[in-house]
This record gives sequence, C-alpha cells and structure tokens, in this order.
Amino acid sequence: MNELQPRYEITRRDVAKDKALKYGAWIAPVLLAVIPAVTLFIFSLFSSGATVAMFVFFSLIALVAGFLIGLIVTGGILFYRSRWLAEVRERLAVDGIKANEVDWFAHELTTAEKKSLKEIERKDLLLADAFRDTLAARMTATRILKSSKQELLLVQRRQNKLKYLKSENSASLQEELKTDLEKLSNIKTEAEEMRVEAETRLQMIEAAARRGGSIADSELALKKLSARTSELPLALESARMEDEIRKELENEKLFPDEK
Repeated sequence: MNELQPRYEITRRDVAKDKALKYGAWIAPVLLAVIPAVTLFIFSLFSSGATVAMFVFFSLIALVAGFLIGLIVTGGILFYRSRWLAEVRERLAVDGIKANEVDWFAHELTTAEKKSLKEIERKDLLLADAFRDTLAARMTATRILKSSKQELLLVQRRQNKLKYLKSENSASLQEELKTDLEKLSNIKTEAEEMRVEAETRLQMIEAAARRGGSIADSELALKKLSARTSELPLALESARMEDEIRKELENEKLFPDEK
C-alpha cells in the first residue's frame, strides 16, 4: 500500500450522507412546494372575507414557486452528489476496488453484468460473492488500462515536443521519457491481460450459476418425465385389464343362461 495515500474505507457516515443526498434531492421540490402552500392555506381557514381569497391566492403562488425552487435545489444536490461520489470512488480505487465496494461503482457496470449479478444473487450467494470479487477485478483493470492509455498519450506528446527543442537536457529527458513509455506499455499490457482474465472468469461463474439453476431444473424435469414414461405401460395394462373385466361383467348380465 502507498504510504502517502492510505486506504480509504467506506464509513457509516458516507452511507448516511449518500442516502441523505439521494433522497433529499427528490424530496426537496415537494417540501419547498407543499409546506409554504399548506401553511398559507391553514391561515386562510382562520380568516374571513377578502383575506381568505388573498391567502388562497398566495398559497397557490407558493406552491408553484416552491416547486420551481425545489427543482433548482434538486439540481444543485444532484450535482454536488455526483462530484462527491467521484471523489469517493477515486479514493476507493487507489489500491484496487474490493468486492464490498462494487455498489459504489455500479455506473461502471454493463447492463449485462448488472442483470447477471442480480440473477446469481437470487440463486447462489457464494457464487454471487465470487462474481462480485471478479467484477471488482474487472473494473480495477479497466481503470488501470484507461489511466495508462492517457499517460502514454501524454508521454508521447512530450517526446514530440522535445524533438523540436535543442537543449543540453533534451537527450536525457528523451531517455527518461523512453523509460516511462516502456513502463507504461508494460502496465497497459498487464492490465489488458487482467481485464480479459476477469471477463473470462465472469463467464465461467455465470455458466456455473446456470448449471446450478436452470440446467438443474431441466435435469429434474427430465427425470420426472422419465419416471412417468416408465410408469406409462403399467398404467395402460391396468386400464386394459379394467376394460376386459368390465366387458365380461356386461356379458354376464346380458346372457346369464349361457352358464
């Protein structure tokens, strides 16, 4: 772990703040619109004459104005929350994303990954933990890959600029940039391999979940069908015997003197 950047842990305060910002953003328009309007309407109930109409009129104005102001407040809260969440995610990702931190990076998951995670959590909690851990590895690799590409572009731009500069230090700087370029290329390659491995592992976990779920259900249905099929000849033989006995009884009733 980097001593200059200690590991950041999600606290209860962070969870509470996130919920407060999330729900506060949607509640703000309602509160700012309803509370002033209801207050003025209550005053109108204790008034008389023209004062009643005035309070009702102002309550309607307060309702509309409060709702519009609430929308502005909602926009401000959502903007602040997005900036705050971005900072939290960057702190969490410093030493790699963990399985229990996946929910904080839900926007980085693909639609298929979100759907698979929900289905696996519903079927098998152990596989769900493995799936979350692999998702964390995939997102970490994706982030490293993205940052390494950006750093590579910056180093290449610096190299291009130094080509046109003729100074005593340009040669040494070129060597340093060349070393940085090699290191970043290796990091990019390793991150790409890690991403591919993580995506392969995700597919394996999904396949295991299907084998434990729908495939197992299909196998059980086939076994039941096989059991019913094996019982079918016995049932047909029983029905045939019942039919023959019924015919004999009917013949005895119709021709009793033949005996």
